[in-house]
Amino acid sequence: MPSTKTASDAATGRRFVAYMRVSTDKQGRSGLGLEAQEAAIQGFLRPTDKLLLPPFVEVESGRKADRPKLAEALAKCRKTGATLLVAKVDRLSRSLPFLRSLVDSGVDVAFCDLPDIPAGAVGRFMLSQMALVAEFEAGLISERTKSALAAAKARGVKLGGDRGYRPTTAPDWTAGTKAAAEARSLKADHAAHGVLGAIEAAQEALGASGSLHAIARELTERGVPTPRGGAWTATAVRRAMLRTETTGATQD
Repeated sequence: MPSTKTASDAATGRRFVAYMRVSTDKQGRSGLGLEAQEAAIQGFLRPTDKLLLPPFVEVESGRKADRPKLAEALAKCRKTGATLLVAKVDRLSRSLPFLRSLVDSGVDVAFCDLPDIPAGAVGRFMLSQMALVAEFEAGLISERTKSALAAAKARGVKLGGDRGYRPTTAPDWTAGTKAAAEARSLKADHAAHGVLGAIEAAQEALGASGSLHAIARELTERGVPTPRGGAWTATAVRRAMLRTETTGATQD
């Protein structure tokens, strides 16, 4: 399956963040709907894949775009470089504009019921095409609305009001610098999570004698690339481990 993941991902498995949604609190408490989604997600995973914990469960109508749990899941995907995994498209949303906003989020998404839509650039392109159809429909609605407004204006109906833009605060010129720093930090986080599986495998192979220096030698012998492209050292191992400590546990 095409993917934008790194070479180390291919060796250590794909990483996913699971998102599930039920429409009512009663369904959430009883497990109705959740069990089927959990089964679909587990059936989708390969033996080498990792499911980052915890899964995110939303109790909300599919018509609403305000999804706090989905926002948390997307934030975790950005932090770790993982792919958002959804059991069924209709568990995410039936709204194509909503899918378009998800495409614009920059997070890879995989659907268990649509395995032919892969994670990565190809998957985002396919979702974008779906969203374009929705945009076309919205354009037709807009044209009909404008025609109705023009007809109302011709009848003497007063339309609209003062819509002039008046900023209340001065622009924040530091926003660009902050965004660049955040982008560099995210890139480093993704790279660290990309080698986490290899570090864990080296620790398991070395056992109690697995010092940072020993792990560095083991990774070098296995040909695992470092996040920064240099040589493995005890410092590089420690830096990668520290970057992944605050992003949650993993499940094989």
